[in-house]
Amino acid sequence: MSAEDLENYETEMELALYREYRDAVGLFSYVVETERRFYLANHVDLQVRSAAGEVYFELTLADAWVWDVYRSARFVKSVRVVTFKDVNVEELVKADLDLGGDSGFGR
Repeated sequence: MSAEDLENYETEMELALYREYRDAVGLFSYVVETERRFYLANHVDLQVRSAAGEVYFELTLADAWVWDVYRSARFVKSVRVVTFKDVNVEELVKADLDLGGDSGFGR
C-alpha cells in the first residue's frame, strides 16, 4: 500500500465518520470535549476532584457516541473519563422541526 493509498483511505474514513456524526448528533443532548476524545451524550455528570493537591475531573457519560475513526463500535452505554486537562460540556439546542417550510438554506 502506497503512502497515497493510505492517505486516501484515512480521508475516506474521516469523511465516513463525519457523516455518521452528522446523522447521530440529533439523537443527543450534549457535546463533550476532552483532550483525547469528542463525545455526544444524553447524560453528563462532571465532578471536580482533588487528591494530593492536584485537581482533576471525573466525567461520567451515559448513552454516548465517541468520535474515533479507529473504533468499530462508536455507540456506547457508558463512559468514564478521568483527566487533569480541561473538559468542555455544551448542551445542544434542539432546532424546531421543519415541517416542510422553506428555511432559506439548501440541504
